[in-house]
Order: sequence, then structure tokens, then C-alpha cells
Amino acid sequence: MSNASSRTRKLGRAGVAAAALLGASALGGCNNAGQGAVSGGLIGALAGMGLGSLSGNMGKGAAAGAIGGAVLGGIIGDQNSRRW
Repeated sequence: MSNASSRTRKLGRAGVAAAALLGASALGGCNNAGQGAVSGGLIGALAGMGLGSLSGNMGKGAAAGAIGGAVLGGIIGDQNSRRW
């Protein structure tokens, strides 16, 4: 494995970790399932785009991330609305 490839993977992992942290903080402020789904979908799409670009499938990664993020964001938003 070349040095450039190794650096790209490290940067990709750091980007995913940063997106996860940003996503967790953003989803914590969602008041309902709708807000959570939208926020989660956007953050998931960005994270999926980053991961997909590492393997050459940015569009597929963005789609998968958006779907997963929207589902999880909706669940978290719903739980936040029930708690308050």
C-alpha cells in the first residue's frame, strides 16, 4: 500500500468520525421525528459520500448514508419528543 493511499484512508476515517460527532450533536437537538429524519438524512448523505468516494462509489454511498441517517435520525427525534 502506498503512502498516499494510507493517508487517504486515515483522512477518510477522520472525516467519518467528525461527521459522526457532528451528527450526534445535531440530532440531540431535534424536537421530533421529522426534524431528526431530515438532519440524519443530510448528515448520513455526507458521511456516505465520504466513505463511498474512498471506494469510487460516491453516489451509492451517499444514497445508503441518507437512507440510514434518515431512519436513525427519525428514531432519535421521536425518542427526544417522547422524553420532553
